[in-house]
Amino acid sequence: MKYDKMLLTPWQVNDSAAAKMVQIGGSALTNSELFSVAVGITPDQAKQLLNLAGNDLHALAKMTFTELSSVFGISADKAVRVSAIFEIGRRRSSTPSVMPAKIRCSADAFNLVGPILADLSYEEFWIILCSRSNTVISTVKISQGGISGTVTDVRLILNAAVEKLASGIILAHNHPSGNLSPSDADLKITKKIKDASALLDLTLLDHLIVSSQGYLSLADDNLMP
Repeated sequence: MKYDKMLLTPWQVNDSAAAKMVQIGGSALTNSELFSVAVGITPDQAKQLLNLAGNDLHALAKMTFTELSSVFGISADKAVRVSAIFEIGRRRSSTPSVMPAKIRCSADAFNLVGPILADLSYEEFWIILCSRSNTVISTVKISQGGISGTVTDVRLILNAAVEKLASGIILAHNHPSGNLSPSDADLKITKKIKDASALLDLTLLDHLIVSSQGYLSLADDNLMP
């Protein structure tokens, strides 16, 4: 037998609607499968629910709790969940999307992490993950230490960047002492992260040192390795 004949599809591995959603995404599910996952009912109950509304989601959204509960097996609390699902949809459609921040200079990066790090009495190490256009994807806390230092695991940084499909990384940590000068250890870990990032086609954009006195940017001060 050829090997390609033996390959299993995601449905053969686990045929539940929840498993399909995890493996290939919600867009692959039917309306009844989505309702069975979201409300916690069986696919057959979800089909009955949709049939009751003529398979019209707009009509289903307008149904009362009594009408929703008329389907066998759909309790009052599950009827409430159906209404809550549609209410979330209404609020999402009526709420303008918030544009993600964009890093144009070191001050933009500081505005993101400064409020978090500036007044801490112990060190923390954070990263800002950016897209190719320097739009912020996520900020991630990597480690927390003591007064004089924190352990930084390069693998955690790279894993977070790859997981979020980032193109650029900005490092940031605080000096509780208030001294903004980078230590030898700061410069060494910056180089280590930069070299490791390059292997994965990731760009290390900057490393900020933050304190209650402000911040220092290694990129601005030409201290990047």
